[in-house]
Amino acid sequence: MSMSDPIADMLSRIRNGQRARLISVICPFSKIKESILKVLTEEGYINGYSIQKGESFDNLEIELKYLNTGRAVINEIARVSKPGKRVTSSIGDLPSHYNGLGIYILTTSKGIVSDREARALGVGGEVICKVF
Repeated sequence: MSMSDPIADMLSRIRNGQRARLISVICPFSKIKESILKVLTEEGYINGYSIQKGESFDNLEIELKYLNTGRAVINEIARVSKPGKRVTSSIGDLPSHYNGLGIYILTTSKGIVSDREARALGVGGEVICKVF
């Protein structure tokens, strides 16, 4: 059976993995997911990710990040733009998430970037998800 929203599935796997205090989670590979994970790594929300080659398909292993106290670094991760309702925003209309403590991840003409990088580039686009 096909999945209607693979990005939301990946975000749910990250959220559920952190609630279960897992070291890493695995999800199916796609270039879009890899780009989102690259932004999460650059912003310090996850330790990293690796691509696991398989016989029929590849997987992404996502290394989750925790504070010294044992709390997960990601408090909230949620999909904004969904297959049934796309949410686009110009960079001037995009508010800061949690007064600049959180980020939005956008897909723009310059690729998939965080809202901070999109402001520096001066481009808007589709809001994929928000992270705090």
